[in-house]
Amino acid sequence: MDYYRIGQRIRKFRKAYKLSQEQLAEKVGISTTHMSHIETGNTKLSLSVLVGIADALCVQTDELLYDVPRNSKTVLKGELAELLDSCSVRDMYILMDIVRAVKVSLDKHHETKVNE
Repeated sequence: MDYYRIGQRIRKFRKAYKLSQEQLAEKVGISTTHMSHIETGNTKLSLSVLVGIADALCVQTDELLYDVPRNSKTVLKGELAELLDSCSVRDMYILMDIVRAVKVSLDKHHETKVNE
């Protein structure tokens, strides 16, 4: 395991949530020094600390362990299905139109980049 990379991903999520090391450490129940050592890869973190950090940052442990979470497509499809379950049929039609438009734009820009 690359503890430095794990620490960097933890730092990225912590900063995205605008938390200090001290605030995250407090949420997890560890010392600020230990959190600092985790983020710099200078110490191994236990499974319970990893789960605590993931919970505090509202992310899956895979997002901390891997650059691209394993089975991320399956996870994303599940999350999308949960979101759609709370929508009315009308909302779903609107979202489908939006997704189609974004997909067309993405394909267009990917095509442009390949041809450059």
